[in-house]
Amino acid sequence: MVILWTDALILVLLILITGIFYVMRKKEHLKRPLTTIKQNSVGMSSLIILLFFVSIGILDSIHFKPASKDNEIISVLDYFAAPLREHGEKTYSEPFATTLYNKEMIAQANNSMRWDYPRLTFGGKHLENETQKIDDIFQKTAIGFFIGVGIFAFLVFTLKIKSKRTFFMLITLSSTLIYLSNFYHVFGTDKVGEDVFYQTIKSIRTGLVLGTLTTLILLPLSLVLGILAGFFRGWLDDVIQFLYTTLNSIPSVLLIGASVLMVQVYMSNHESDFTSLIVRADMRLLFLCLILGMTSWTGLCRLLRAETLKLREMEYVQAAYSLGVKQHTILIRHILPNVMHIVLISIVLDFSSLVLAEAALSYINIGVDPSTYSWGNMINGARLEMAREPIVWWSLTAAFLFMFALVLAANLFAETVQTAFDPRRSE
Repeated sequence: MVILWTDALILVLLILITGIFYVMRKKEHLKRPLTTIKQNSVGMSSLIILLFFVSIGILDSIHFKPASKDNEIISVLDYFAAPLREHGEKTYSEPFATTLYNKEMIAQANNSMRWDYPRLTFGGKHLENETQKIDDIFQKTAIGFFIGVGIFAFLVFTLKIKSKRTFFMLITLSSTLIYLSNFYHVFGTDKVGEDVFYQTIKSIRTGLVLGTLTTLILLPLSLVLGILAGFFRGWLDDVIQFLYTTLNSIPSVLLIGASVLMVQVYMSNHESDFTSLIVRADMRLLFLCLILGMTSWTGLCRLLRAETLKLREMEYVQAAYSLGVKQHTILIRHILPNVMHIVLISIVLDFSSLVLAEAALSYINIGVDPSTYSWGNMINGARLEMAREPIVWWSLTAAFLFMFALVLAANLFAETVQTAFDPRRSE
């Protein structure tokens, strides 16, 4: 088993989330908001979608070296998606196509040449002719759908899952796509013939790592500095305000670009420490998370400062002062719980913005490593594809759909969490 830096941090994050959830379940004052979230159909549907993406990301974060290839590092997801990873084509092909996207000269049995669309090596190879394709796709779609129905019935019976409609859609859609991908390239292939569906699901981990690990970095800075600035005021407030005002005055794109360039120079000068391509890409991803975290904490810090300035003047805080309660006790018992609704909504919204930021940064070549699967790299590669004639549209469409689903689910869940934990909305 091989543990990358981001794999270790993801494991730590999962342990922290599990511990926090376990503690929250035992707190009486948190049962009401948790129950509110549980009873909200939109929130639970969004949570199921997020957990579905997280499950894929976790499978892609367990790495090992296969026995057949000593120098190769793959994930559990790569192992299960071996047909998608290994069944490549020569170049572009449309979704569910049986031939390449462009015509080529094809050698005939009589040594003559013919100008036509070559048959794919993998996609639709079981078909004898093109006329069978439509019926075959419908047949295999039905088989995949009914397999999904069986899996759904088993999981619902054993796990007693709520929000069954969303769960049913996810399971049946996933089952159908997976079954079809054994016979066709459901999202087509790219310039080098790699399956776009494989690229898209591999990009999920990159989006989750950037969204979660960056949030893990910015949250302590924002939480500690924002509360301290609003509670103590005076010179400490001036120093913290100067710090985030100065950081905000630096163009974030230039700062991120300069930091990524320094990381690239460091790795070039220490090639012996980065012998594997996946280790090199993982290190650049980790540093990008650090850079984004150090440049993204200022907004939440400003919000927490303003909220703390208001809370410190509330009657119950002033009463605690009058009774001689120590300052650190007031911060922990009165200030921190009443700013958590802002923290929770900001975390999920920041997660969404960071997923989108990766796409924007990779589009201008200062994001993740070009060898890393990410929606940003897919969109970056689609620049030239959209200028082709005819247009290669499926890579951009696949990246957009998966990114849209993840960000939309995160935003809807954030709204549910904010509504449930906002003390002003409690009954």
